[in-house]
Amino acid sequence: MTPEHPTTAGPHDLALDPPPGCPAHGRGPGGLTRLYGPGAEDLSELYEQLREQHGPVAPVLLHEDVPMWVVLGHAENLHMVRTSSQFTRDSRVWTPLREGMIKPDHPLMPHIAWQPICSHAEGDEHKRLRGAVTSAMTTIDDRSVRRYIYRATQVLVNRFCEAGRAELVGQFAEHLPMAVMCQLLGMPDEYNDRMVAAARDALKGSETALASHEYVVGALSRLTTRRRAEPADDFTSHLIAHPAGLTDDEVREHLRLVLFAAYEATVNLLSNALRMVLTDPRFLARLNGGEMTVPEAVEQSLWDEPPFSTILGYFATQDTELGGQRIRKGDGLLFAPAPGNVDPRVRPDLAAHMRGNRSHLAFGGGPHECPGQDIGRAIADVGVDALLTRLSDVQLACDEDELRWTTSIASRHLVALPVHFEPKPQQDVTLRPSHASVPPQRAPRPSLPDPQPTAPAPAPEPVAIVQPPRRPNAWRRFLAWWRGY
Repeated sequence: MTPEHPTTAGPHDLALDPPPGCPAHGRGPGGLTRLYGPGAEDLSELYEQLREQHGPVAPVLLHEDVPMWVVLGHAENLHMVRTSSQFTRDSRVWTPLREGMIKPDHPLMPHIAWQPICSHAEGDEHKRLRGAVTSAMTTIDDRSVRRYIYRATQVLVNRFCEAGRAELVGQFAEHLPMAVMCQLLGMPDEYNDRMVAAARDALKGSETALASHEYVVGALSRLTTRRRAEPADDFTSHLIAHPAGLTDDEVREHLRLVLFAAYEATVNLLSNALRMVLTDPRFLARLNGGEMTVPEAVEQSLWDEPPFSTILGYFATQDTELGGQRIRKGDGLLFAPAPGNVDPRVRPDLAAHMRGNRSHLAFGGGPHECPGQDIGRAIADVGVDALLTRLSDVQLACDEDELRWTTSIASRHLVALPVHFEPKPQQDVTLRPSHASVPPQRAPRPSLPDPQPTAPAPAPEPVAIVQPPRRPNAWRRFLAWWRGY
């Protein structure tokens, strides 16, 4: 651990800043930094400048020059999300909102506006709603989920495997999480290209975002009504049946929360993990050489490129101090996993591998920690592994510096990931899986030296019945277990 960040500019107080619209809000000495517009194209660089100037907590401006704090330090982020007596997710206590500075058409209002859902509730109400969600989560069978992820991956790869080329964001990463989530929620028939397009459009905030949002919510409303009348063994039915007694509106809103949050986060996680194993020679060599597992690569991706850069928001319930800054009651704060994960106090060497370390901020922490993080990891782990097994020679089809992202305060979304490979035949996904049908592990890279002596070793007498290159039955059983069979 390195020493605490110095607060070079001294304690800041948002209450002493000029009102929104004042020229003093322009970038310059003593002015607040905007997290939007010109100069905010590269937020990662901007966060490092703020860290250098203010330390682990910095004053910034959101859209329409609304004042906010961004929490840049790893320890400070954890303290904030774990200390519900000082910081709440209930935006109704936020001073700019109470004083009318936030207009109904503010671009971030969908993220800011309070809703009767567990991620905005506190105290007993939070326990009631969160308890229903987590209880429904515990009914999801891990092996069944992994089996479905594997099959869904094969279906998606079948769409492009014969072409020898694909775009893995639009053709894979944006589809697999939706297929899995629709299955888990209990509406597999709703999964199609239109549902994927509607979810992407709703999250982008385009001119048609409202209509797209209504399309998704309509599907969730139909699901709620159907499962209220005809329960089944799925997440929605268990949510409805929980003793907390959620109303239809509460069920629908939590389904919307789970679907959108899990979808956006897992799309970004899948895209980032695939980009990492395709572009970083350290990971590519280790994966193909057997020195690194796909879950380890996914976990490294959660450190380097968390699915959500920041989350709006937390709000001070009393006057307090955080990271050397004076936080007043009613101030708003951004929970910021992206800059928190690269805090030099916990990662003095960003090139160092974080193997075995899960203390990143990608899934939050405290009472509002993401309840579905294991499902997100499973989608990424099984999906990436199954795709790389089918397309063992896959390579990026462009220079790495040609890759592009769409960036917002909330996240950084990879636009496209073009790849090429030798055309492969389609795989039958209708047969019941068995040990014999499980595809073999990826072969080591040909360029890796053979660790065995050059002279052929004598065959072991008692076990010579196993014919190469077939693996021992125990290994095939392990592969079958890993993929959920």
